[in-house]
Amino acid sequence: MVAPPVLYSGHVDFRMRLILATLSGRAIKIDRIRSDDMEPGLKDYEVSFLRLLEAITNGSVIEISYTGTAVVYRPGLIVNGTITHNCPVSRAVGYFLEPILLLAPFGKAALSLTLKGVTSNGIDLSVDTIRTALFPIYNKFGILRQELRVIKRGAPPLGGGEVNVFLPHVVLQPTTLHAAVKTPAIVKIRGVAYSTRVSPASVNRIIEAARGVLSATGCETFIYSDVARGEESGKSPGFGVSLVAETRSGWCYTAESVGGAGETPEDVGERAARALLEEIAFGGMVCRSQVKSLIVLMVVGKEDIGKVLVGKGVIDEGFVRLLRDIKTMWGTEVRIKEQEALDEEDEQADGPEEFVVSIKGVGFVNASKKIA
Repeated sequence: MVAPPVLYSGHVDFRMRLILATLSGRAIKIDRIRSDDMEPGLKDYEVSFLRLLEAITNGSVIEISYTGTAVVYRPGLIVNGTITHNCPVSRAVGYFLEPILLLAPFGKAALSLTLKGVTSNGIDLSVDTIRTALFPIYNKFGILRQELRVIKRGAPPLGGGEVNVFLPHVVLQPTTLHAAVKTPAIVKIRGVAYSTRVSPASVNRIIEAARGVLSATGCETFIYSDVARGEESGKSPGFGVSLVAETRSGWCYTAESVGGAGETPEDVGERAARALLEEIAFGGMVCRSQVKSLIVLMVVGKEDIGKVLVGKGVIDEGFVRLLRDIKTMWGTEVRIKEQEALDEEDEQADGPEEFVVSIKGVGFVNASKKIA
C-alpha cells in the first residue's frame, strides 16, 4: 500500500521540504502556495527548481495544479550526471545550488552541473560564499573534492553569469559529527571582492573599506580582487564582496554584501565586514548561512549521536521550522541544551550564549549504492 503524501501549506521552506522528501523517499504535497496573493501560485524560480530536481533524479513525479497553488512531489532515485540548467534571473544560482549540494553526495554517479544566470544578488548565497563557507562544512562529514568554477560573473538584473560545479565524491552515508567543544578562535580572514562592467577601482575601494572595519580583530586579513572583463563580465554592471573568517580547526564564519542602487563600494565593504563581525559574535561552530545544511547532514548520518555547538543567533524561526520538518519526515527529535562553562575562566567571561545541538542520525544509506 502506497503511503499518503506528507501535507504542507504555503511556500515557506519550499526547497528544503523537497530536499527532505527526496532524501527520505517520502511523497509530499504542498498546497495553499500564495493562494491569497495578487499573483497566486508558484514563482518562475520555484518551477525552475522543480525542473532541476527532476533532472538530477530518475523516476520522480511532479504534479502541479492548474492554478499553480498546489504541488505533489513523489521522489525518485538521485542519479546526478552532467546537467546544464538556465536559472531565471529573479533568483541567483545559489538558490538552486545550495539545496542540490545536499543531494549530490548520495547519487548514483558524480554530478557535473552548469548553472547560468545571476551569480550574486544579495538575497541568495553567492557562488563565492558557497565555495569558501559551505564546502568546508561538507568536508567535516567526509564529503570531499568539491570544485566550483566561476566561468562568467553575472550581476542583476540581466545576469549572464555561468558557474560549473563538479561533485565527484559519492558517499554511502555521512560520518558522525562531534563538535560540541569551545568556540574556536579566528586566525585569519579571507575574501573575494568582485565587479562586473564597472570601474576596476570599485574593487579596491570595497577592500579598503572592509579592511578598515576588520582591523579591529587583529587577524591577518587578505581580500582578493576579481575584476571581470569582456565576455566574463555578464550583462549588467555590479560589485560585491564575500568574506570568510577561518579557524585552525577548519570551521568558518561568512558574510557577504552586494551593491544596490545608489550605493558606493565603501558602503558594500563596510556592511559585509560588520555582518561578519556579527556572525563571529554569535559564537558556535557555524553561522546562519551554514547551519541548515549542517543539521540535515547530521540527521542523515549513521545511527550515532552527533553534537555541534551553535550560537543563539542561528536559532531563529527558520531553524525551528527545519527541526519540525525533520521530525515529520523521519520522526527524529533534536535536543538543544545550553552550553556549560568548561572552566572558571569561561564562567567569568562575558561570552556569547551558546547551545549544544544533539542529533541521532537516522542511518540513511545511499539508495543507489544499496541497489548496486
